[in-house]
Amino acid sequence: MALPEVFDRVPRFLRSFYFLTGMTFLVWMTLFDANDLLKQYEMYDKWRELQVQKEYYTGKIAEVKKDRAELLSSPEMLEKFAREKYVMKRPGEDVFVLVPQEED
Repeated sequence: MALPEVFDRVPRFLRSFYFLTGMTFLVWMTLFDANDLLKQYEMYDKWRELQVQKEYYTGKIAEVKKDRAELLSSPEMLEKFAREKYVMKRPGEDVFVLVPQEED
């Protein structure tokens, strides 16, 4: 079987310059370009991860704003917060801090 006979068996549209150019372009963009499919998937995966982090930090910000509003609205809450978080005490008062023992 000679090469011209094999060439004639291939449909005409597959031998078209435009088809071959288009297929070459698609292969190039899919595999060899700087923004190929693998890179696009990695960027999409990173974007989803950042969206999850954004939701987490947005929730944390709302929680901190709520706590701040509670602390500033009541002197009793402010004192409780200072005693628990910063181990503050009144003059003449003793504070004992209990630290859990580490298990080996």
